[in-house]
Amino acid sequence: MSRTLLTHARVVFATEVRDNAAVLIEDGTIAAVDPESVGSATVIDLSGRLLIPGMIDLHCDALEKEVEPRPNVHFPLDFACAQADKRNAAAGITTVFHALSFANHELGARNNAFAAEIARAVHAWQPHALVNNRVHARYEVTDETAPPVLADLLENGYAHLISFMDHTPGQGQFKNVAAFRAYLARTYRKSDAELDDILANKLASAQNAFARMEAVAAVAGRHGVSIASHDDDSPDKVDTVAALGAVISEFPVNLETARAAKAKGLATLFGAPNILRGRSQSGSMRALDAVIEGVADCLCADYSPAALLPSAMRLPELAGIGLHEAIALVTRTPAHAAGLTDRGEIAVGKRADLVAVETLGGLPQAERVWMRGVPVLSAHFDHA
Repeated sequence: MSRTLLTHARVVFATEVRDNAAVLIEDGTIAAVDPESVGSATVIDLSGRLLIPGMIDLHCDALEKEVEPRPNVHFPLDFACAQADKRNAAAGITTVFHALSFANHELGARNNAFAAEIARAVHAWQPHALVNNRVHARYEVTDETAPPVLADLLENGYAHLISFMDHTPGQGQFKNVAAFRAYLARTYRKSDAELDDILANKLASAQNAFARMEAVAAVAGRHGVSIASHDDDSPDKVDTVAALGAVISEFPVNLETARAAKAKGLATLFGAPNILRGRSQSGSMRALDAVIEGVADCLCADYSPAALLPSAMRLPELAGIGLHEAIALVTRTPAHAAGLTDRGEIAVGKRADLVAVETLGGLPQAERVWMRGVPVLSAHFDHA
């Protein structure tokens, strides 16, 4: 039996933070807290460093950029998966849901065939990975061709979270046609004529979107995969997605919608970069305001894995909440929302996915990371 004892740690538990605590790991799980006897355990003295559960990121688009760092410039998929895996380990993220968009009327890595290939590549790389890499399949509901592709991924275990998104101008992230066109022009450098065609296709394909959502939701439900809704902008939208079985509301754009999602029992998800930057990139509700108002259940990396830890660590000062409450936003509540009952907190019987945090120049950094009790990152900082 493999035993490791982490001693002299400031441990973040579900309901409190305890100084000078010890955590015993046996065969990949947390066996005891402050044990009286440890036998032949390997002892690691954390010297007062913060010990938190491994963070769980439900939505991160960064893998798409690893695959396609510039428009139409693609890296080999195994290379991209390996780099994303390392970035998440270095950030203290031990379970990541790589957000891949299935939106055939969009461009780059966001067409169905390529997105499905990336999803399969994530699965293929997992035996070599440092952290637990999963796929969050984002379905653009105006795409008529994606449902069979998504069904195949769900049935084969290559998709672990499904979300419904609608980027049709006039609601959600894009408040008007001009905002939608500006985004595509800036990101993909398309002419006005090309943008006209993209917009026309999108509007035409909006017909029967709800029926397609029902079909995809039914497949997800059969396979026990959690469902999310993206950029909810009204209580009516929340009611619609809740009826489909959604359990997560991603980036609700205003306070009224966030409150409606909470009232329906949906976990609300906001972007950690929003905390660091102090605002939303699309003019929607600030994540910090959501935390202050008590309507934020989870934070995600969105497009920057490195933002997750420092964002959570700033919240006790910025929002006046306890450190254990801040850490829960990136550990316990995301685990619950995704149906992962074996991780997300430091408690006996849970997976020993753990992160020792050191603060350098005021910036929290992951110094050591364990996956199922196995060290996968050691960036020990010598201050001598």
